[in-house]
Amino acid sequence: MNKRALLLVNRHARRGQAALTAAIAQLQDLGLHLIEQSTEHPDQLPETIQHYRQQVDLVIVGGGDGTLNAAVQGLVNTDLPLGILPLGTANDLARTLGIPTNLPEACRIIATGQPRAIDLGWVNGRYFFNAASLGLSVQITEQLSHEIKRRWGVFAYAIAALQVLWRSRPFAAEIRIRQEVAKVSTVQIVVGNGRYYGGGMTVAEDAVIDDQRLDLYSLEIDHWWQMLPLLPALRWGKQATLPNFHIRHGQEIEVSTYRSHPINTDGEITTQTPARFRVIPRSLQVMVPGQSATAGLSDRA
Repeated sequence: MNKRALLLVNRHARRGQAALTAAIAQLQDLGLHLIEQSTEHPDQLPETIQHYRQQVDLVIVGGGDGTLNAAVQGLVNTDLPLGILPLGTANDLARTLGIPTNLPEACRIIATGQPRAIDLGWVNGRYFFNAASLGLSVQITEQLSHEIKRRWGVFAYAIAALQVLWRSRPFAAEIRIRQEVAKVSTVQIVVGNGRYYGGGMTVAEDAVIDDQRLDLYSLEIDHWWQMLPLLPALRWGKQATLPNFHIRHGQEIEVSTYRSHPINTDGEITTQTPARFRVIPRSLQVMVPGQSATAGLSDRA
């Protein structure tokens, strides 16, 4: 019997319409019976998944990290496994899981890969796959537009960063993990669940998405030009080696600020400080490549 799959597609994603027809045909050739629904209104995705929960065995999300984030509540509520069709700009979750952006290969993984339980991050009632952040990254998100992402692809993140970096200013924050409290002056706080975020930046060198912990770093500089020599460390997750970073790990983290700051989850601004973060271990099944000991997954079976 063919596996039944709900296909949720963001046709406004960077590679949405152009490659979608061929991907649908390949998924069907691989034995999947598809029920296709558009994601014109991402906030309706959980309700759509709930509606089809008794009719499908799998949910395939075609889009980027923002579309995946919009669907996650419905996936958790229904306990349906996730297949990822990476059509977005950054595709950070796909990269973490070792899923190629080559759509024929991604289709084969959806149809013939192995389900793997991953952790989810949670902040103020909202789930996230990759990372939640406040400060500089929120300003970058606000600067990005669909037009810029469509035109420049992943380089749009660097372009937006250059546009906002010079006007960034430190803000005071308090970070609490268990009974330990740290007061920092920072331009950005990132709390990571996965390995990659923000167009390929690395949360921490040893971060994996099923290690049952959150990885936090606070970027502490006074002037924008101090950021420039730190970019390689941010790219490759080597923040712990530099004095400009406050590094912490934990299963529950609280962050408060003097005035409320918006929080970005997987590229979308969804909540604000004060914030309570938690890791929800092994809470979602995702189709990944076989023998998937990738950089973003642990090597356990």
